[in-house]
Amino acid sequence: MAALKDLRKRIDSVKATQKIVSAMKMVAASKLRRAQEAAESARPYADRMARMVGSLARSTAGSDSAPALLRGTGADRTRLVVVATSDRGLCGAFNSSIVRAARARIGALERDGHKVKILIVGRKGRDQMRRAYGAHIVETIEDVGGRRGVAFADAAAIADNLARRFAAGEFDVCTLFYNRFRSAVSQVVTEIQIVPLPPPAAAGGGAENAEAENADEDGGGGAIHEFEPDEETILADLLPRNMAVQIFRALLENAASEQGARMMAMDNASRNAGDMIGRLTLTYNRSRQAAITKELIEIVSGAEAL
Repeated sequence: MAALKDLRKRIDSVKATQKIVSAMKMVAASKLRRAQEAAESARPYADRMARMVGSLARSTAGSDSAPALLRGTGADRTRLVVVATSDRGLCGAFNSSIVRAARARIGALERDGHKVKILIVGRKGRDQMRRAYGAHIVETIEDVGGRRGVAFADAAAIADNLARRFAAGEFDVCTLFYNRFRSAVSQVVTEIQIVPLPPPAAAGGGAENAEAENADEDGGGGAIHEFEPDEETILADLLPRNMAVQIFRALLENAASEQGARMMAMDNASRNAGDMIGRLTLTYNRSRQAAITKELIEIVSGAEAL
């Protein structure tokens, strides 16, 4: 009977766990819809902003008066790797896939002789990265978004942080890692260079393609644009804003990817709990039947002995 009691307790425990993960799945599904809409809404603006800044950057390429965020420091010794993860777990391989890609990139940079610094967004990224690269971590930013969701102010604060570090000469090149949302079952680890602004050919498939896209969208063909004030002045204002926009897009993509990964993880956990309940119930019924059969045999044997 003790074994049957233990089995009943375990079945009840797994059923309670199944209810929890099912509730978490529904919560993640409701959050996923809003997060997906926000991420998809941000993509056109971020893409257009990147193309516009890239078009301006082409006209000032090689100029000594170009903003520092565009021309860089002229060196490539120190790399800052920004790893954007979540503050919460229970979302499958969402965090580990980003950390795995960042670790591979960091290892390649160190083999090439670069000095690497790491800035982490999210507690889970810090927990995974500090074991191997704790000495490289310069800062961890937590509670981005929180209960209210990701806001542009969060991205602007991170962008200001990076701009201050760049102005102080703490790094030469900054790369951001995040998960781009494709669907609830598919997220793509993405690496983008945000400081200095990469050449248009590296960022968007070539200057010719970018010009063709602009021509198609604007309908202006080979139109010549005049800027007031000059391109350098406009870029000095747009480059920090573009960096904030690209970071904001990455945070929104991450938020949607996290909820999608959590929904699928909780769905798998719920189905696994159902399978376990079925196996435990079968074991319980067999044990109960065996106990009943044993008692009947003892009663019959006792009666025959009399």
